[in-house]
Formats: sequence, C-alpha cells, structure tokens
Amino acid sequence: MKPNLNEALRARDKAYVPYSKFKVGAAIELKDGKIIHGANIENASFGLTCCAERNALFSLISQGYKKEDIVSITIVANDHGPVSPCGACRQVMHELMPRNTKVYLANTKGEIKETSTDELLPYAFVLDEKPHE
Repeated sequence: MKPNLNEALRARDKAYVPYSKFKVGAAIELKDGKIIHGANIENASFGLTCCAERNALFSLISQGYKKEDIVSITIVANDHGPVSPCGACRQVMHELMPRNTKVYLANTKGEIKETSTDELLPYAFVLDEKPHE
C-alpha cells in the first residue's frame, strides 16, 4: 500500500484559505477504489473553520460509506515536514477510522511519514458501552 499523494494534492487545490493561506488536502482511499477528497475551509469567525481531514471524513459518512470501507488517508500541506493533524482531527480520525487504517502525513516536497490513529492519539476519548461510575 502506498500514499495517495497526487489525490491529496488535488484535494488541497480545493482549499478555501483567505486568512491563513495554509492549504491542506486529505484523500481517503476506500476498499472499492474510490477516493474521497477533503480540503480545509476557513471562515472569518475562526472557530467555524474546518480542517481537511474532518471534511473528508464527514463527506465520506454523509455519502453513505462506513469506517470499515476505509483503506488509508493521505494528508498534505506545504510545511517544513510531513503535516500533522490538529487535536480535533486526531480525535475524529480515531473514532471514524478503523484502527488498522494507514495514515500518511506528507508535505508538498514529497516527504511522507506513515503512522496510525493510535500513534497520533494514544489516549483518545472513547465512550464505553457501560456507564461510568
């Protein structure tokens, strides 16, 4: 398995970043071969901004796909090294992606780091089936 860097770069081209100018793209590969794109979308009210990773995952779910359909996610930005997801994205990725999903972090120079959701967020917030006492 290899990262979908070209697809993540295509997703990055769709970013709306008039404030930070920091474009991020995410490409999720599914078992059926389909690629779901996500790009970061900013807002003048900065708290309403949404990252590429979450946009891709929310799009995937809203299109009727399940987390079990995911093979990998590749995330790219023009950064000094492979871009790292924010804390909110790490939490959402941990919940909406299978544990064995390949996570590829990249930059526009082609540097890539392979990781996992557990590595990115080892102490994720998870609701148990039984109530806490």
